[in-house]
Amino acid sequence: MKHLIDPTDLTLNEIDDILALAERIISDRPAYAEVAKGKKLATLFFEPSTRTRLSFEAAMLELGGSVIGFSSADSSSTAKGESVADTARTVEKYADIIAMRHPKEGAPLVASMNVDIPVINAGDGGHLHPTQTLTDLLTIKETTGRLSDLTIGFCGDLKFGRTVHSLIKQLSRYENIRFILISPQELQIPDYIKDEVLIKQHKDFREVERMEEVIGELDILYMTRVQKERFFNEADYIRLKDSYILDMEKLKNAKQDLKILHPLPRVNEISVEVDKDPRALYFAQAEYGKFVRMALMMRLLHLAEPQGKGEGTC
Repeated sequence: MKHLIDPTDLTLNEIDDILALAERIISDRPAYAEVAKGKKLATLFFEPSTRTRLSFEAAMLELGGSVIGFSSADSSSTAKGESVADTARTVEKYADIIAMRHPKEGAPLVASMNVDIPVINAGDGGHLHPTQTLTDLLTIKETTGRLSDLTIGFCGDLKFGRTVHSLIKQLSRYENIRFILISPQELQIPDYIKDEVLIKQHKDFREVERMEEVIGELDILYMTRVQKERFFNEADYIRLKDSYILDMEKLKNAKQDLKILHPLPRVNEISVEVDKDPRALYFAQAEYGKFVRMALMMRLLHLAEPQGKGEGTC
């Protein structure tokens, strides 16, 4: 039995297996409509979420299972002082698998150490977001046909962006990935990602402050919002929040087959005029998240595939 706390908890073979299963689900959704019948997912969201929580819930419901849980810390016993460990140990008695989002880094790991059912990290503070990473990988694979030989630009809040940290860690395991990190100095990638992932693994990367000077090189542009909730000083947030706004003018020099991704929610870092451009994939990306979470939960729960479908290895 395994948990998913960090993107590197999964081997490349296991990731490939999950992505392949997600692709089979996409191609024949009715065949998977009852594979999780009788199973319960507990969504323990101590922090606001729209896409991640609803995609987990939709994923389990589409597999024929059911969902219990809460959508804010205020509606749980943590408001009374209960620990994460005790909450997880209690919920374990009611559910078969847990998806947890928490503002404190390491909280899902603590939960996983105290229960015997799978725990999925649905985002812990500014640290990691492994299921968003699987979503991003599926989106890239489905739309480019590969997970290697790519130049990917990460733009915006690279300091607090857990989706960025997770995806860099994962993509660094594939061949010939070039990273271009676009941010103001105050929001540059944390040293631990730079030192332990990019430099230690001899990855090709560079840091720039202007999107315009590199946009023509990119196969993937991964936009992020400047996250107000991660700032201690509102003045710093106001000063930096409009650092990068992608519009059609900036896209004039981009490749015609560029893929624009964003983990959402968007504030104003992508102009709405870009939404109609076929290179904009962020809303399709949100749907891919549901399918990859279906595949992940099937593997963690060791659910059998419908007869005639492929068998996995995770």
